[in-house]
Amino acid sequence: MATKQGEKIIGIDLGTTNSVVAVMEGKEPKVIANKEGNRLTPSVVAFNDKGETLVGDIARRQAVTNPKRTIYSIKRFMGRRHGEVANEEKMVPYEVVGGPQDYVKVRAGDQTFTPPEVSAKVLRSLKEAAEAYLGHKVNKAVITVPAYFNDAQRQATKDAGQIAGLEVMRIVNEPTAAALAYGLEKKKDEKIVVFDLGGGTFDVSVLDVSKDGVFEVVSTNGDTHLGGDDFDQTLINHVADQFQREQGIDLRKDPMAMQRLQEACEKAKKELSTAQSSDINLPFITADANGPKHLQVTITRAQFEQMCDALVERCRGPVVQALKDAKLEPKDIDEVVLVGGSTRIPKVQELVRKIFGKEPHKGVNPDEVVALGAAIQGGVLGGDVKDVLLLDVTPLSLGIETEGGIFTALVEKNTTIPTERKQVFSTAADNQTAVTVSVFQGERKMARDNRLLGQFNLEGIPPAPRGTPQIEVKFDIDANGILSVSAKDLGSNKEQTVKIEQSSGLTESEIERMRKDAESNAEEDKRKFRLAEARNKAEALCFQTEKLIKEHDAKLSA
Repeated sequence: MATKQGEKIIGIDLGTTNSVVAVMEGKEPKVIANKEGNRLTPSVVAFNDKGETLVGDIARRQAVTNPKRTIYSIKRFMGRRHGEVANEEKMVPYEVVGGPQDYVKVRAGDQTFTPPEVSAKVLRSLKEAAEAYLGHKVNKAVITVPAYFNDAQRQATKDAGQIAGLEVMRIVNEPTAAALAYGLEKKKDEKIVVFDLGGGTFDVSVLDVSKDGVFEVVSTNGDTHLGGDDFDQTLINHVADQFQREQGIDLRKDPMAMQRLQEACEKAKKELSTAQSSDINLPFITADANGPKHLQVTITRAQFEQMCDALVERCRGPVVQALKDAKLEPKDIDEVVLVGGSTRIPKVQELVRKIFGKEPHKGVNPDEVVALGAAIQGGVLGGDVKDVLLLDVTPLSLGIETEGGIFTALVEKNTTIPTERKQVFSTAADNQTAVTVSVFQGERKMARDNRLLGQFNLEGIPPAPRGTPQIEVKFDIDANGILSVSAKDLGSNKEQTVKIEQSSGLTESEIERMRKDAESNAEEDKRKFRLAEARNKAEALCFQTEKLIKEHDAKLSA
């Protein structure tokens, strides 16, 4: 799948808190700085009073004064229905609503956006940073997702790329990308564990890395509702509860105060990774009839570790399960690679030491390693990187609902992808001329306890006694972990195929419309930026002229 000469496939780590873009330069992957000169771009999008869309650092800086129209942590809502996100909804100041098929939408002022639309704005800014650096257009990308993302979440990420004007060449699991970056120059065979605790998700993957360049994922596990945001929220609740006890005011009901508190708690959390205590000082946080109120509290590392103990312990289960699925003991692991900013928390590192009985590997930058791995995979697909073979797996079992509501898996979890599986089923009633195929993803025995990805009907089956018709169901999973399903009546050769595309809630025509909107909005934003720049230059010229006149007058009068 070599691309045109000189055409680069960029690698993007689309994170909950921050995003990173990288590209292969010769034999080395390189992180590209954004227009502000920063290597990490906050995954934040804001809409201001002037009708401008702000992305990244500039959006984050104005969040305190515009909390209702500043969208962050959107990754937690990707490919999810409104009924599934009650906890996440409480953690953000903006409004979360249900859209078509109950898929999440977010409201900013009088506009609503799907999560892929918001993510696309972050992706577009990274695409523009890469274009400015490389000096030519960029149309293709490898984008990473948490290993434990389900089909709908993967499809939503792919949709976001398309809306941003990118052809998504591959969706790669984040821990797998990190392993690529870690193991590219390794000269020996190793069994490694990637422990990836990011802003909103936790993944753990066990890999066989060979000196010949084969990266084989043996097992993966995780929790898509566990990350740095949850540590922040625990600290926010602790401080808000204490303030309410002392002052009788609940800061959680004031979006602007909450935004200030959220930023202060995130800063304190980071400080507590290196310091033994951190002060949170927020003057004029709120006011009542008696006048303004100030928030001042000191948090010690011991206090923070105690309040976050349950969150740290939640990391243990997926690690133990991943090792069990790989049929390995902790002592069999050669290296544990830490990925994601939240692995800087000392208590998290202590858990890793306790489980594996060794120090984790700290030779990679936990914020950048995933994007570097995505760039390497881009190099592989573009033909620039030779002798690297990536064998990833599907994180969750995939199957259909059979008689009695039982979940029958056709593809077991940790199956190497791409893959194809077929199984023959039959009818449950005499003279049944149609069957409904309901496709689920998950590990529970009953279909209703797993996630419904989609369903379709196979009609026109010739009437026959129950159990006679032969209906072949085929599951096909591509290298992105995205599924298509077909059912075929072997008697009549009638076939029905469904690509579980719309599991993200968006149709092809909606994606195309959003892509065109994004393109025209980008041009409009650039025009406004040029106008503002011209206005600033004109004002500066006026000031300078006035200053010269005053200086000239002073000389004349002297």
